[in-house]
Amino acid sequence: MQNALSRQLTPSQKKAVFHIEGPLLILAGPGSGKTRVITHRIAALIDSGVKPHNICAITFTNKAADEMRQRAVALGASAGAHISTFHSLCVRILRQYAHKAGISPNFSVYDDADQTRCIKQAVKACELDTTNFPPARMLDAVSALKNNLIDVDSFKTRADDFFSKTLAKIYARYQTILTDANALDFDDLLFKTAFLLRDCPDVCAELGNRFKFLLIDEYQDTNHAQYKMAKYLVSTHNNICVTGDPDQSIYRWRGADIRNILAFEKDWPDATIVKLEENFRSTPNILQAADNLIAANQNRKPKKLIPTKPPGPDIVISPFPDEMQEAQGLVKQIKEFTAKGASTKDIAVFYRVNSMSRVLEEAFIEEKVPYQIVRGVEFYSRKEIRDILAYLKILVNPDDELALLRIINTPARGIGKTTIDKVRSYAARQNVTLYDALKKADKIDSLSKSPKSKITSFVKMIEQFKKDSAGPVAPLAERVFTESGLVKSLKAIGPDGRNAIENVNELISAAAQYDDQTEEPSLLDYLQQISLFSDVDAYDTSTDRVALMTLHCAKGLEFENVFIVGVEDGLLPHERSNSDQNTDEMEEERRLFFVGMTRAKSGLNISYAKYRTIRGHVLRTIPSPFLFELGIEFNDTPAENHYHYDDSTSQDVPQLAPNQMVRHKKFGLGTIEEFIDMGQNSVVVVKFNSGQTKSLMLKYAPLKIIENS
Repeated sequence: MQNALSRQLTPSQKKAVFHIEGPLLILAGPGSGKTRVITHRIAALIDSGVKPHNICAITFTNKAADEMRQRAVALGASAGAHISTFHSLCVRILRQYAHKAGISPNFSVYDDADQTRCIKQAVKACELDTTNFPPARMLDAVSALKNNLIDVDSFKTRADDFFSKTLAKIYARYQTILTDANALDFDDLLFKTAFLLRDCPDVCAELGNRFKFLLIDEYQDTNHAQYKMAKYLVSTHNNICVTGDPDQSIYRWRGADIRNILAFEKDWPDATIVKLEENFRSTPNILQAADNLIAANQNRKPKKLIPTKPPGPDIVISPFPDEMQEAQGLVKQIKEFTAKGASTKDIAVFYRVNSMSRVLEEAFIEEKVPYQIVRGVEFYSRKEIRDILAYLKILVNPDDELALLRIINTPARGIGKTTIDKVRSYAARQNVTLYDALKKADKIDSLSKSPKSKITSFVKMIEQFKKDSAGPVAPLAERVFTESGLVKSLKAIGPDGRNAIENVNELISAAAQYDDQTEEPSLLDYLQQISLFSDVDAYDTSTDRVALMTLHCAKGLEFENVFIVGVEDGLLPHERSNSDQNTDEMEEERRLFFVGMTRAKSGLNISYAKYRTIRGHVLRTIPSPFLFELGIEFNDTPAENHYHYDDSTSQDVPQLAPNQMVRHKKFGLGTIEEFIDMGQNSVVVVKFNSGQTKSLMLKYAPLKIIENS
């Protein structure tokens, strides 16, 4: 089989694939066949005599893991190798060794919305003002602590200022809320697994013997907890192979530590280093511009992107008057591509922040160009979906109080807040869970006969559902949807209700697909998969639609033609990054642009707007400094033959002059510093008495001229 594998590989790929024992670092540039190397390496290990179940391959998205499995099977690698995401591996380990990790094996995995509710409860329980201690910021702080393996007690001992001491209280309360609900958040999956491996040498040794070869993809995106997990798992054999590219490390904001890959040789001094520099994706001009850009970063391992494709069209950098004309110009160009035979599914539009999609969507709708927003977790955030999932969660984890409180009176069944408060008081006195208290409703003296009867009926329904929770998921979900009264209540709403029913039917269809594709389907496993669902996992490559997504979502994807919009200072690089070119934040922003550029196979179109509406105000922008690092000359003046200013009603726009006084409804009195005559798109720069200076587009700005007396 080795000869068959070799014929499909370059010399550098062969070196990586046929390296058997000992640490291996594969520095893989974009489009260098990284997934091919990993799957071929799995096949080569099995061909050399390694048993499939002794191989563990980890990547960062479910979609990437599925692709890896399919490719491995296509190469003849027999089933048995564990291929999954880090979080899925952690769930598997924690369920298997739950008693040693100090948790129950039927724990729930709380998603972002659940975590937000819990942190709000924690802040409220600590009697704190959410203005001074915003829940989102507190959750980020707790997440950072967990990613760095700092538990509640350790943080308490080191908290030496008011904020830290307050955060310690919130952290402790947040963890109590999760524990009471028998729930883990995303960070807990890594956090508790790392501590389990550290504190239980027998578990660590058992897993090390099971996974004798560990392969980690996208190693540049690992955080401290994942790094420690990897070290524990290979501590007995050092058979670790990591694949990654420091130039594509773009998740620092969620804990990723680029130092993990930069210091690999220090952790494993005897490591073999292989560079995959041949690029099979992009044209030479795209690679040259990307190389020019990323060379400005200091925290990297030098490498070249070596093209294997012939030259392609020039990179196009286009300025536009504003974001609306940028969107219209982009859609116009896409229509020109499709008129020449291009498929819309081979085209993608990238932007820095989600809010930029609105103007783009309007242009796509107006021009009737099919598109999809790659932001799939929003489906699972819809009320009707969260309602039915809450019913299903209760069936496997009755301690999940968040889910229970969501469904106990959904649809309305006469179990109101007063009744629930009485049950909760009873549960606290008896030291039992809320669900256990509901099961004993007849013993709660403070409840009258009617509430007791309604609670008893609710509990009886849940217990009946539980009897079917061990089999396929779709029939159970359909039964819950009908017998809970949800479908009846949605039908009564009207058109909105019909849309909600369609959404639930889509969920049930997805559950049926899960049942068909899974050897032993289980509700617990299904809910786990949903909880670990990411935006990229929702990207449907089969439909003929243009993909719209953030640059972060674009990681791991490729398209024939790519448009990157809004490449302006303050957006890319984002305003949160420092203007100092060598800060970690600025380098990550540059890597983000690098990732977006290298998704393109042949066509790369970059654009920016001269004026952009930010928080309701039209502001003047400047091109991103990154554009000047590409080594490409471009014209900073919008092409009038393509993007025409409409001067037909210019008489309606007042002619203003420097030093003239004006009044703005929000900003108050100010003095004009500059007037830029662009007809209907005329812009005025005003210095207000408050000290603020604003660039405003006159057709939107509520300005009143103050006559000089």
